[in-house]
Amino acid sequence: MEDWRTLYKQKKTDLKSAVEKSVRSGDQVVLGHCSGVPVELTNEMKNQAGRLKNVRVFHMVPLHDCWYCDAEWEGRFKHSTVFAGGATRGCINEGRGDFIPCFFSELPGRFRDGSIDSDVAFIMVSPPDEHGFMSYGISVDYTLQAAETARVVVAEVNSKMPKTYGSYIHVSEVDYLVETDYEPIEIPLPKIGEVERKIGQYIAELIPDRATLQLGIGAIPDAVLHFLTEKKDLGIHTEMFSDGVVDLYEQGVVTNKYNNLNPGKFVATFLMGTKRLYDFANDNPAVMMKPVDYTNNILVAGRLENLISINSALEVDLYGQVCADMIGGKQFTAVGGQVDFVRAAMSSKGGKSIIAFPSTGKKGAVSRITARLKEGACVTTSRHDVDYIVTEYGVAHLKGKSNSERAEALINIAHPDFREELRKSL
Repeated sequence: MEDWRTLYKQKKTDLKSAVEKSVRSGDQVVLGHCSGVPVELTNEMKNQAGRLKNVRVFHMVPLHDCWYCDAEWEGRFKHSTVFAGGATRGCINEGRGDFIPCFFSELPGRFRDGSIDSDVAFIMVSPPDEHGFMSYGISVDYTLQAAETARVVVAEVNSKMPKTYGSYIHVSEVDYLVETDYEPIEIPLPKIGEVERKIGQYIAELIPDRATLQLGIGAIPDAVLHFLTEKKDLGIHTEMFSDGVVDLYEQGVVTNKYNNLNPGKFVATFLMGTKRLYDFANDNPAVMMKPVDYTNNILVAGRLENLISINSALEVDLYGQVCADMIGGKQFTAVGGQVDFVRAAMSSKGGKSIIAFPSTGKKGAVSRITARLKEGACVTTSRHDVDYIVTEYGVAHLKGKSNSERAEALINIAHPDFREELRKSL
């Protein structure tokens, strides 16, 4: 094989040329995910909008400037996704963007079978090692498979992208390389209020020593972490983790010692947090970044012992049906990895699945435990899958309970202002 350094020099180019040579009208451009989005390539595509028509831009969690979602770009760009976020849900619900229902774990397979196109992959990677391999850094998830199936792969080689272990792409597998130098997008630490602290305390009581955790980001997962300081030998196998996990590692609480699949490893598919988190992951052999069809695969995660899955919801009805991605008929987020890990936890020896959320929404005006899901809402996690439901008023364990027993348990953890109304609906 030709020396990778020679290949690197041949493929290295500037932003303008890389986009000109790779993106054509009618293409679907897949962007690296979340904090791993290649911001400069994406912005250069905007600069070249005048020559392009009907280009679809695909990604999941939006942390960057999603300019292509604005109405002024209609006919030139259209957003396509399996996840709605603050910067993208408007265009989806207004019909200018396409939403594809899809489990996060299945997304790499949709690229492989061609049911979701990956014509051009814009990715961000760390500089090559001595063998010419570049790390996917903090975004492996679907990004790896999008790159492996794309017609053209364009990589921002960012000197500040953390080098992580577990997933790589070789210089020979990339068509165009653009060198950049900027910090990956950070998100601030969430504010934890009294409601979140109460929920976190209830959840912590359900977590035994030596458990392996799947958790997301936000005030509730961070609140849970605050109450785990007395636990021993916890592990992490998750879709993503953030700064709070680093705190528990430094306190000796998280050791990953009893992770029976990958002992000693933090296993995740993407990272999202502050520079402190990215510095922790950089060149750290204890952090193993794998594609989402590994991390979220029920046949993988379900083999873990004592897997505790912690996810959220927008509303839960008295049957125990969980809606976590829609408000009425409007797309708000997506299924993500919730169902993947709910089912993995139920397959795990000693596993528990927890759905946690504040009891009310709209500043206390509405109950998030409802008699029936709102008209137009879709079920995210079915009543047959649900295990524990937690609010600031307590814990409802629904497995093995009848419909009437479930309703009573859920009413008991609803906000007191709504309990009588919920009982009248039975």
